Amino acid sequence: MPTFKQYNLEKQSVEVPGTRTPGHYRHVAYADGLVRNIREAPQLKTLYDVWQHSVTKYANNDFLGHRPFNTVAQTYGGYTWETFAQINQRVNAFGSGLMHLNDVILGNEQLNRWSLGIWSHGRPEWFISEMSCNCYNLVSVALYDTLGPDAVEYIVNHADIQIVVASANHIASMLESAEKLPKLKAIISMDSLHDTVSVPGATSAAQVLRAWGAEKGIKVYDFNEIESLGANFPRKHLPPTADEVASLCYTSGTTGQPKGAMLTHRNFVATIGTNREGMNLTTDDVLISFLPLAHIMGRVVDSCVMYAGGKIGYFRGDILLLLDDVAELRPTFFPAVPRLLNRIYAKLVASTVEAPGLVGALARRGVAAKMANLAAGKGVNHALWDRILFNKVKMALGGRVQVILTGSAPIAKEVLSFLRIAFGCVVLEGYGSTEGMATATITMADEYIPGHIGCPRAGCELKLVDVPEMNYLSTDQPYPRGEIWIRGDTVFRGYFKDEKNTKETIDAEGWLATGDIGFVDKRGCFTIIDRKKNIFKLAQGEYIAPEKIENILGARCNLVQQIYVHGDSLESTLVAVMVPEPETFLPFANTLVGASVTAGDLEGIDKLCRDPKVILAVNKELEKAGKAGALRGFEFVKRVYLTTDAFSVDNGMMTPTFKVRRPQVAEYFKEQIKTMYEHIHSTTPVAKL
Repeated sequence: MPTFKQYNLEKQSVEVPGTRTPGHYRHVAYADGLVRNIREAPQLKTLYDVWQHSVTKYANNDFLGHRPFNTVAQTYGGYTWETFAQINQRVNAFGSGLMHLNDVILGNEQLNRWSLGIWSHGRPEWFISEMSCNCYNLVSVALYDTLGPDAVEYIVNHADIQIVVASANHIASMLESAEKLPKLKAIISMDSLHDTVSVPGATSAAQVLRAWGAEKGIKVYDFNEIESLGANFPRKHLPPTADEVASLCYTSGTTGQPKGAMLTHRNFVATIGTNREGMNLTTDDVLISFLPLAHIMGRVVDSCVMYAGGKIGYFRGDILLLLDDVAELRPTFFPAVPRLLNRIYAKLVASTVEAPGLVGALARRGVAAKMANLAAGKGVNHALWDRILFNKVKMALGGRVQVILTGSAPIAKEVLSFLRIAFGCVVLEGYGSTEGMATATITMADEYIPGHIGCPRAGCELKLVDVPEMNYLSTDQPYPRGEIWIRGDTVFRGYFKDEKNTKETIDAEGWLATGDIGFVDKRGCFTIIDRKKNIFKLAQGEYIAPEKIENILGARCNLVQQIYVHGDSLESTLVAVMVPEPETFLPFANTLVGASVTAGDLEGIDKLCRDPKVILAVNKELEKAGKAGALRGFEFVKRVYLTTDAFSVDNGMMTPTFKVRRPQVAEYFKEQIKTMYEHIHSTTPVAKL
């Protein structure tokens, strides 16, 4: 199980003496020097070194697990496992097969440093493909499983990808786009193409795909074929060096084309080392891996477990069935994102403190007692209430979870505290970006005060840079404020083929500008309060950071599934487009209007969204959330439009990392936005919308 180092919570980071204004902040235990490697194993310089170390040390330990699908019974079985040694054998075979395919079959003259595309949700073949790249000095390029065809086309062409390893469901879309992918020469299916046909003489789907590929000039193989090819034509490893690029991780971007962040082996090793300083995972740890491996947070977590000799169990690929996979796996380590944790929180609250009768009464007393202990710094466990109530609650995540890690977006204070006492485990909130290996700050294991992102990691230092146009200064009192900049060996090399954006993001001294506005308090903890990007002015001159407002409303109003806050320099107020959360919205709206609309009644839900009473009530709930989140007067939403048209990757209104594409949403709902402003100008009450 994980172990944690103990630090003084009252002084978590310090300003390094002698640094120029603005000062540089480091973790108090690493003020004299940042961690730049894995301190217990400094000889490990690359991901290749790390893998060889783990294979040698943990050869016979179970490593990668998945739930096989029974095609006869049409059901998933329990987890099956392959050891470190077995996975290493497959890595050697698949990597050798890739090299043979590249130069002998495809005739490419470039023997290493070429890019391999990987397009799938997490599964053993994903890891094998990536580690093959590390063993033969290739560059892995992760494609988001939910990417649309335009983004895939751009990345495959931009990264000069000739071979893509993909799950079978993506093969047809690539072949359909073959004319737009002139560099693509081969597709390797992670799923077997050796299917059988039920009627003699019939053509199988696999035969159709291969024939279609041949017609397009693209060879189609399955994973086992490449492994067999490598077994017949083995190749010696071509180990990379620390400063060579291990992976191109394309940031989704809310505007424009994705940017390819060049992440080096040094970045990965420094990140593993930094994470080891705060939390030591062990061979007993079991990770549920469901975060997109095209997102750096998922890759970092998997890499840390791999180094520690732990087990990685992949989910089946369906987020709606995740908790079933969790129940089967019973993980000790559960990395997640606020959107999922908010759903877990809502379900737990409904079944405990909001439950009727004796159950609810007991739960409210238990929660109150544990919350009081937490606020007093007495920890998250309680001998009586855990035995009576919370040991059962823990079973929602399998019963063995020791650590929950959240990141990528803010999480509400009340959610964070409730999860800590409900599961009786460490709940860490981290902060970082793709360009910094998702590693900048993190909360301490025994932290009891919510609402901040902790202190600098062992391998990172931060500074707050003045943003005078938004009135944020590093000289502000009582706490310095400004844009957060990060430096350390976790910071990326730059953007691939994009010198302009690289220079705008990293300065000559290696500082990474994040675009996030924060402050540091007297304990040395940082808090995000605003966003420099996507800011705009209202007519009266006030600066607005809509993402900050959206995060506050989404975290503090359980009626919100998605929300887009809109304003511009010609208007003095804000409006919003909101997609309601069905589980909470339907009982809320049904009660208001005396209806009984169910989740499957789309027409009924749409009618509720148009009802003036419902709109008025939702607007009031958003106002309450704004007050709870300490929004300023001009940051409150004055009108809201309710819609069942969810923002998604498919309709172009969200990025693959589920960030709102603001221009696209504004264009899609431009008539509704126009109508809301017309009503504001005519002082029409919200109820008449």
